[in-house]
Amino acid sequence: MRYLHTMVRVSDLDQSVHFYGTLFGMKELRRVDSEKGRFTLVFMVADEDVDSFERSRSPAVELTYNWDPEEYTGGRNFGHLAYEVDDIYGFCQHLMDNGITINRPPRDGRMAFVRSPDGISIELLQKGEAKEAAEPWASMPNTGTW
Repeated sequence: MRYLHTMVRVSDLDQSVHFYGTLFGMKELRRVDSEKGRFTLVFMVADEDVDSFERSRSPAVELTYNWDPEEYTGGRNFGHLAYEVDDIYGFCQHLMDNGITINRPPRDGRMAFVRSPDGISIELLQKGEAKEAAEPWASMPNTGTW
């Protein structure tokens, strides 16, 4: 058994590709349009996983866009996606500078949570050891849910 991908349904494909691609720095490595099924699949891959995806089509986040409008509701039972980042403070600042709410700030220098445009909870983890606690993160309150 091996892990392949996590599929999330998205309501605005361009907005989601911007979020995962431009803001998170992931690469779109595969796109499938199904006229018969009326959907588009976009496989987004983190930089460090590009070689693995090109060899074995894993690991990835599969963005599924259904062409016919649907309303998606989420629940905590989904859990979350998780990504390791080189500089959690810098990455969170980058997201904030681009209008993304940091729902659970990295007060501990180790972990933060944000939500995608479709409400998918995403955990960000500092690569290696936790950073020293620093402002404004150390005293920043939680916002919403994650």
